Amino acid sequence: MDTLPLDGRASVLLAGVDEVGRGPLAGAVVAAAVILDPDRPIAGLRDSKRLSAARRSELDRRIRAQALAVSLGRAEVAEIDRLNILQASMLAMQRAVAGLDPAPVQALVDGNRAPALPCPAQAIVKGDDRVPAIAAASILAKQARDAEMRALAEQYPGYGFERHMGYPTTEHLQALRTLGACPAHRRSFAPVRRCLLG
Repeated sequence: MDTLPLDGRASVLLAGVDEVGRGPLAGAVVAAAVILDPDRPIAGLRDSKRLSAARRSELDRRIRAQALAVSLGRAEVAEIDRLNILQASMLAMQRAVAGLDPAPVQALVDGNRAPALPCPAQAIVKGDDRVPAIAAASILAKQARDAEMRALAEQYPGYGFERHMGYPTTEHLQALRTLGACPAHRRSFAPVRRCLLG
């Protein structure tokens, strides 16, 4: 993994920020912000999508135990429908960064856009493979959102949320046609909207 060199205080209070859940038809979008401790590096950090569930779980525990600060932020389904998914993702990331204590002096955000933050922020394409703090945020966000989707699967059985995490798989689309939308579905997303219109 490439790392971007920073000097002084910024290297200590550098937040990595990432979100999970832009593409699903259901559930919140969840973001995480992480300030890693440069004196306690964590081996194996990489994009959460490239890790097994067991490895993600192990790294999630290590990140929470060893990082200087971690925070989760979210935007709910109603906010996604009201704002649009891009703006809701930015809001979730802002909330995650706002929850960090200590506050970061710089934030590196996965992707090609960074939200407005109280500190300087830089978007880094494929940052979850290039910057350890972003990779750590990716892992925490995915672990948190996956747990939420498993809980939604118990609340709304029949959709298979525990398997597809709300993404528009064949199974999910068929369940939408059969069962209709549940309160966890994003009404502004076309497949859900089509289902509601009959």
